This record gives sequence, C-alpha cells and structure tokens, in this order.
Amino acid sequence: MEFRKYLRNIIFAEIFHIHMYTKEEKKELVKHFWTEFDDYCSQLPELAGAKKKWLLHRTKISHVAMKFEAGREYADVILEINHKNEARRLEVYELVEKYKLLLEDGFPEGLTWDFAFVRDNGQDVCRIYERKKGVDMHRQKQWNEIFAFFAENMLQLQNNFLDFSDILKEEILALNR
Repeated sequence: MEFRKYLRNIIFAEIFHIHMYTKEEKKELVKHFWTEFDDYCSQLPELAGAKKKWLLHRTKISHVAMKFEAGREYADVILEINHKNEARRLEVYELVEKYKLLLEDGFPEGLTWDFAFVRDNGQDVCRIYERKKGVDMHRQKQWNEIFAFFAENMLQLQNNFLDFSDILKEEILALNR
C-alpha cells in the first residue's frame, strides 16, 4: 500500500511539474536562493559596496521590521508590525496608516494593508506589502524575476519608510508615556 501511495505522488508531481523536495533539499534550495539574491544585489549600483543593504529588523523601532518572503506562487516585500500585544500592534499600525501617502509613493497600485494577517506559524501580525503573483522560488528560472522585484520594491519601500521613521518612532514612544 505504501508503494502505491509513493508511486501516486511521483505521478502527480510529474503531471503537474512539481518537484518533491526532502527537508535537506529544501533547506539547500532556500540557502542557495538567498545567496544568489545577495550576489544579485551586490551588482546593483544603488547597493554596490553597501555593508548593510537592507534595513530588515534594523528599523530602530521595536516590533517593526521589513521582510522579503517568497513562496510557491508569490513574492512579497513587507513592512510588518509584530508586537504580541494586539492592542499595541493595532496602535502602531494606525500610526503607520497616517503616513500611507508617503509609504505608497512610487507604488502605482498602492500597497496591500492587512491589520489581521496570520503567518504560517499562527502568529498574528499587521502587514503592509507589495506582492508579485505567479512566481515560484522553487523554479530557478524565475529567480532573476523575483530578485528584480525584491530589489526594486524593497528599495522603494525602505526609502519611503525612512522618510517618516524618526517621527513614527517618537509617536510610538509617546504612546508609552
């Protein structure tokens, strides 16, 4: 019976061009993807020679981070508010919302604003993001397309965020008083 199940999975994968990865293969693929992305970024004039290319968790605002995410059907650049306390998380989200016009500058279609996003691990967060649909990080032929999307959109999101991040930080600190 197990052999039938195994054979059915292989046939399904072949028909739909899906490669079934072992845990170790997936780990290696992901590592290779991010190494290649780093190499790609090093060749961009805007980032060449930069010691730290992206803000990511170094936003200088507690529980606010910028992220890249790639999956089987999409790629995202993200500004995430991940405070465990829901009320606090929503307060920070509302403060960021005040800067919506600044944050969305350079994004013709705007950004997706989701105050109740649930991560794969079940954690509730607030996310503001730009998504590219129809790409798969498991397909190496699509990596350059994903890398170009990541670089262009994260540069824009990061620069927009930096335009108001100092003021936002002060406003968040004022909430604590």
